[in-house]
Amino acid sequence: MSQSVVNSAFLADPYPTYHALRAAGPIHWCEDFCGGAWLLTNYADVASVLRDPRLSAQRAGGWANRSGPQARTELREFKRIFSRAMLFLNAPQHTRLRQVLNAAFKPAVLQRAAPRIRAIADGLLDKIDHTDEIDFVREFARPLPALVMADLLGVDAADRADFLLWSDDIASFIGSPTPSMELARRAQTSLVAVNEYFRAILPERRRHLGEDLVSLLIRAEEDGRVITTKELLAQCSMLLFAGHETTRNLLGNGLLALLKHPGQWRLLKEAPTLMQSALRELLRFESPVQYTGRRAKADLEMHGRLVNRGELVIALIGAANRDPVKFTEPDVLDICRNEGNHLSFGYGPHVCIGARLTYLEAEIAFNSLIKRFPDMGLVSDLPQWTLNAVYRGLATLPVRLTFRTCTRSTRR
Repeated sequence: MSQSVVNSAFLADPYPTYHALRAAGPIHWCEDFCGGAWLLTNYADVASVLRDPRLSAQRAGGWANRSGPQARTELREFKRIFSRAMLFLNAPQHTRLRQVLNAAFKPAVLQRAAPRIRAIADGLLDKIDHTDEIDFVREFARPLPALVMADLLGVDAADRADFLLWSDDIASFIGSPTPSMELARRAQTSLVAVNEYFRAILPERRRHLGEDLVSLLIRAEEDGRVITTKELLAQCSMLLFAGHETTRNLLGNGLLALLKHPGQWRLLKEAPTLMQSALRELLRFESPVQYTGRRAKADLEMHGRLVNRGELVIALIGAANRDPVKFTEPDVLDICRNEGNHLSFGYGPHVCIGARLTYLEAEIAFNSLIKRFPDMGLVSDLPQWTLNAVYRGLATLPVRLTFRTCTRSTRR
């Protein structure tokens, strides 16, 4: 999968390319993808890579350096911040930080947050009442996870616009197989801005600890489980970014898939108990994260090919979720499917820590949409996808709404 393949046609529908790669063999070297990488498409291989201790998650430096020779010096701050984030650490550092953050994502804790998430969703839907047509991404899918994460971090929701812009800049850089220096500089500026935002609120938060995620990290710093303030800030920046991208894309991609398959949309409306099964299938069918990478700690062999120490291995999650060896008729959307787990949240030690939160937000969102707008429909069958190979999501999703006045939220 070369850069020439990662074009608008691929971004609109990557699955034919994935199927062609899988048919050609289990592993492929691609010189001009992410500066050179091994590509894996099979479900079993992707799952294996994501839990293989011979492969390292510490890849922030090599990731940033893809932008060219200037990147090594110009992107120092980007590398310094993200190299401390749990997402890019191996055990035991990763294990230590994950244990800290696990406390915030336990089922009981998230259930206590559910009423606040529902209120945020209702507030956004209230604003679009009596509107014939909306851009679902702009009006709902994009702001909801940003507002929820702001609430969980205990920061001002009025800063949402900044959060969204910062997150978009970082995602655009990460999602480009061969990013330009301009894209890299913008991502670094935004990541530094996120970091400094949290640095500025730390003194006040230390004086008045609450039940939010920032306070959780401060308490962990005080008892030695978070070692430095820089490490604390890196986790805040990671949470703000990672907590937004996946959920936004699940909401947009998921609604598009359901509305393009009216039989499945009707089935979900008639049998809301299928919601959890439907969310799992939507995540499999259009994974919000299409691939992730690992670096070989030492020389190793995969399918008879030598992977040299330091080389990048790309686990194509979107391809694995459409592997016909694992899933029957993988290109068919079936919200009743029961064939094992998708890999959209990863697998193994680095499985997404916020997966339960994403499920909760999506469950609340889709239940609310079904109650308010059961007859909503697409304005166009040709949606506009973002130019992002990693974070598969929609730039816009125009939909028409049909209103039921009796089901409007009474919240004001």
